[in-house]
Amino acid sequence: MSEASTDRADRPAEVTDPLLWSLAAAVADAHQPDEERICVSPSCVGASWPCAAWNSAQEGLRAARTPRAAGPAATAGVRRDDPLTGWSTVPAPAPASEQQLATATAA
Repeated sequence: MSEASTDRADRPAEVTDPLLWSLAAAVADAHQPDEERICVSPSCVGASWPCAAWNSAQEGLRAARTPRAAGPAATAGVRRDDPLTGWSTVPAPAPASEQQLATATAA
């Protein structure tokens, strides 16, 4: 098995992204070598190990331990009412079916 496990008890304390950690650990566990160092995952179909998926899972495990940027510097200059960078304060238009219903009941 891989060094990582999807068990919460086995997750290192320094993990900052538990979801990424769990997903990467599951991929690493699914892409283990057989006795001939061929990946056992059906999606790899005879690829030598370490396969691309296992290598990507290792990157995910490392990224899950990377500290996140925090504090005001990370969000400086972000407008919260800009729909491209934050939450919009403008109400979304009602779906066409609701608009038609409102028009029909008002008439």
